This record gives sequence, C-alpha cells and structure tokens, in this order.
Amino acid sequence: MRVQDVMTEQVVSCKPDTNLAAVAALFWENDCGAVPVIDDEGNLSGILTDRHMCIAIGTRNRRPSDLKAEDVMENTVVTCRSTDHIRAAVHLMRQAKVRQLPVVSDHGAIEGMVSVDDILMNVQRDYGNVDAISYAEMLHSLQSIISRVDRPESLSAAA
Repeated sequence: MRVQDVMTEQVVSCKPDTNLAAVAALFWENDCGAVPVIDDEGNLSGILTDRHMCIAIGTRNRRPSDLKAEDVMENTVVTCRSTDHIRAAVHLMRQAKVRQLPVVSDHGAIEGMVSVDDILMNVQRDYGNVDAISYAEMLHSLQSIISRVDRPESLSAAA
C-alpha cells in the first residue's frame, strides 16, 4: 500500500502571513488539525497545527488576528512522497512523533496530507497480506507517537 492510496488530496493551506483567526476558521470549516503553510511559489514552508496555535495564543497574550502563521508555524517539516510505502510514512510519524505528514512532490509542492486517521481507516485484518498494515503494527505506532518519555515525573497524575 502506498501513501497515495490513503492520503487526502484536497488540502487546505495558508500563507505565512495568514493571521491565526483565519487559520482557526480553516481548522473549523475543514475539520482538520494541521494546515501546511505554502510560500508564493506553492512550496511547503512550514506546518501549523491546532496545538501550535493554542499554545501561541495562550502564552503570548495576543489576539489571534494579531499573530501570523509564520510566527508560530513549525519550520522543520517531516514530509513524505505519494509513492512512498505506507510503512515508511508510519515510521516517519513514529520518529517525529507527529500525527500527520504533508505529501510533497520532488520539487516541494504540496500534493496532499496523510494522517494517522487516514491510515487507521485502511488497517487490514489480513495478516497474510505482506503489503498491509496490521492492527498490532498501528497500535504500536500510535503508542510510539503519543508516548512522552521525556515528560518529568512531577507532571504525572497521582492516583
């Protein structure tokens, strides 16, 4: 199975100078949690997640309309290609601890997005199919993505 088999092709994006109020509207209207930030040439220059946005608004004491995507976006973006095997994309997600990857062309143009949700909707029960991703494999990947081994013990909940 390839990334192109499960990715979302209709991707909502924004420009670096888009204000966070407009980005929040994109999240809401398109039921997404990550928006690629695209430069004037159509190439990926960053990614902005709902988490980036919430933390920026909460810690900077500024209105969303006063902050731009470029002020809070992640500049170092892990990407994949549409022709990559889905296992390679899952491996990248595990390593980077991200739930979505922009899918880019060889020239850096955005072609789509692939998310954990996209992959989970295509998990296979057929363990004999070497091309399929199993439930167990995805569970392990999700655990790796969401683990917080670097979290201080003082932040853990007490029983």
